[in-house]
Amino acid sequence: MTITGGTLFKGNFVLVFFSSMMLFTAFYLLMPTLPVYLTRELRIDKGQTGLVLSIYTLAALIIRPFTGYLIDRYSRKAFYIPAFLLFALIFTGYPLAGTLGLMLIVRFAHGVVWGVATTTGSTLIVDIIPADRRGEGIGLYGLAMTIPMALGPFIGLQLTHYQNYSHLFIFAAVLAFTGFLLTVFIRYPVVSHSHKSHFSWRNLIETSSLPVTFNLLLINSSYGGLVSFISLYAIETGIGHTGIFFIVFASGIAVARIYGGKIFDRQGPMAISVTGIVLLMAAYSSLGLNISIFGFLLAAALAGLGSGVIFPIFQAMVNNMVSPKRRGAANSTLFTGLDLGIGIGMVATGLSAHEIGLPNTYLVFVLINGIALAFFLLVTLKHYRNHLSTNKDNIK
Repeated sequence: MTITGGTLFKGNFVLVFFSSMMLFTAFYLLMPTLPVYLTRELRIDKGQTGLVLSIYTLAALIIRPFTGYLIDRYSRKAFYIPAFLLFALIFTGYPLAGTLGLMLIVRFAHGVVWGVATTTGSTLIVDIIPADRRGEGIGLYGLAMTIPMALGPFIGLQLTHYQNYSHLFIFAAVLAFTGFLLTVFIRYPVVSHSHKSHFSWRNLIETSSLPVTFNLLLINSSYGGLVSFISLYAIETGIGHTGIFFIVFASGIAVARIYGGKIFDRQGPMAISVTGIVLLMAAYSSLGLNISIFGFLLAAALAGLGSGVIFPIFQAMVNNMVSPKRRGAANSTLFTGLDLGIGIGMVATGLSAHEIGLPNTYLVFVLINGIALAFFLLVTLKHYRNHLSTNKDNIK
């Protein structure tokens, strides 16, 4: 069923929203706690811990293109419900994985079902939202990711305050299982699927999404460096207050997601996207030039607003350029760029910080986002407008 008027926050939208919020909260529970569990409880060294953490992203990156193809060929429901159930069940494997090898297997499996669930959920929500409110709806749905970003780490740290990690894994499993129960009650929209299309590597990627995806990859390379190294930045500069940074950051994302999509629906992507990228440039300038608590928190607010604008706008753009039967491929292509950007950013920031320090590295991010802005204006925007002129049915 598709929402046709009034508030978006009802019916199927609510079910997908809260099931996703359970999924993301369970995911964020482990963000600050799993590295500690691996090093303290399993005695895994830091280098191997990094491998355990990164293999999750690698697994998601590998599975996303195949997920997009499969949900376009068959159905969203056939993959969404099982992925949620498996995601919940795999949490029970963490306390049983007592060696590095077993933990790598658990994390890889978890990353696979995470990639399937998030790709399918992001496609399903586009099926539900009316096309003329796509930006608003995707922005609102993004709160299901933003709220857990603030709540998950806090709850996870509270649960592990006395090093009782069994409570952490059980609670995460219960949250994910609750999300699974909600997915059962969704009335999945009927979408024309590509049953007649045979498998080919070309079908895994939606080529119309590539300029937007590359633009997101550039922007998210700096985002990956921000979220991964901001705690170290706070320690090295003596500022501290990392927890407050993430609260302000998440608040900025929430505000941007509520209002940014509505602007996109009324005015298109140009003004709001340019504003988002400029806000990111200002945020990284603040981190590099204004090393103080004021500059730190100002950067958190600006980066939150900029990040909160960019992804839902770009997601709306790629979905506006394709027919419903290619939405899975469009979303998986975009998410692949997101994952690649974050991964590249993590590695590059670590190398750059070693050579020139984190404040100077964040100044380099200003340049990278400047390049992303130029690419958006010269390539992405033109590409988007050309596709809209020949695919107008996609936004009706």
